[in-house]
Amino acid sequence: MATEFKIRTKESKGMTSLVVRCQSRVHGIDYRLASGLEVDIQAWNKSKKSTTTLKNFRDANPVLTSKMDEIKRNLDAALRKTNPPTKEEMREIIDSVVLAEARAAQQRRKEEKKRIEAEEQKMTLNKFIANFLKEIQNGSRKTSRGTSYALGTIKAAKTALKQFEAFQKEAHREYDFNDIDMQFYYDFTAYLAKREYNINSTGKIVKQLKTIMAAAEAEGYHNSAIYKNNRFKGTRVDVDSIYLTMEDLDALMKADISELEPAAELARDIFMVGVWTAQRISDYNNIKKDDIQTIKNRWIEDIPDPDNPGQTMPVIRQNEITYINIRQQKTGAKVSIPCRAELRAILEKYNFEIPHLEDQAINRLIKQIARKAGITQPVSIETTKGGVKKQESKEKCDLVMSHTARRTGATLMYLAGVDIYDIMKITGHTTPEMLKKYIKADQLDVVQKLTDKYDYFK
Repeated sequence: MATEFKIRTKESKGMTSLVVRCQSRVHGIDYRLASGLEVDIQAWNKSKKSTTTLKNFRDANPVLTSKMDEIKRNLDAALRKTNPPTKEEMREIIDSVVLAEARAAQQRRKEEKKRIEAEEQKMTLNKFIANFLKEIQNGSRKTSRGTSYALGTIKAAKTALKQFEAFQKEAHREYDFNDIDMQFYYDFTAYLAKREYNINSTGKIVKQLKTIMAAAEAEGYHNSAIYKNNRFKGTRVDVDSIYLTMEDLDALMKADISELEPAAELARDIFMVGVWTAQRISDYNNIKKDDIQTIKNRWIEDIPDPDNPGQTMPVIRQNEITYINIRQQKTGAKVSIPCRAELRAILEKYNFEIPHLEDQAINRLIKQIARKAGITQPVSIETTKGGVKKQESKEKCDLVMSHTARRTGATLMYLAGVDIYDIMKITGHTTPEMLKKYIKADQLDVVQKLTDKYDYFK
């Protein structure tokens, strides 16, 4: 049994291939196999002359001789086995040594490719954000109540994520789930302050990011809980929002808007629907005919009998009550709103099917209409931008927006003496504290309300 290396060439110099000869008399084997190794012919022939020249050859070619030794060792071990190796198995033994580096490199490339593919498939915060936004827009992702996300919520999410992208670009890095820590919070809010976002706007952006982190955690993409820290919060302050008085509303309806664009009349009517329903624009700008109900009440009432003095006679009385049933888009709460005469008149004007108008158009036009109505009294407001509080004076018409309708409706009901818990049933607020933030009566209004209600002040 023997394994030896030979060269088969008539050349006396240059490079040639080494051949492995494997012999076993026991197994009747005599194979000649290509080794895949090359050797210098002159150096090889010289190494065969003596032990000294062989040693010199090995010292000069350590990599080659190391592979030769390993091949011989492995082949001899295979030949000693009871069941002799096949020629293909012996070739594989040689290749496993000669091609070890190439195979290792190939394996490393495969592993690197797998790592890159796994990295590409791994869910990151930015990928989750993109998917989240896509899903709330196409309706495949629902709220915790099983309802579709409101347009206002989608818009707020877009704004928040746009700022998050801009922040990452400025920071020259991508943030992943585990990077959302307190240091990120401080850096991100400082970035928003630098861009002159006020406290409430910053709070809304942080709140959206917390919502996304919570959704990702629920789906098992991370287990970081720092975003739940009490200091990692979307802060807000009560702003000096305005409401319109009954006199303002009367002026608004009487204003000559013939010089404004044709959509102005529809914008005013939709805004007034918002006032008389005290709903958000996502609800009052989307009231459908099926949402409007009318019931007839009939009852018997005793009245004096004109033919029999001192006697009464029964008469049948009846009336109609029109009300609106809606499920609020933001909260999913069901509310029922009785229709005032002014609201019913607007509904009848459009045959109970008010056309939809883009929110931006309503915001733009209602300011113009308010100016036409002379609602231009100066209003002092406090703003906070970039962490700095400022006192400004603006004309009231410039502060009127779509959400003013909801604040106005809630405030007018309060000033009219409607119980605050009954107002909550209409607005959908769940606590008196939340509703009170919407009631924007000034001190003079409160004095008038108290004087009218209680004899104590008369």
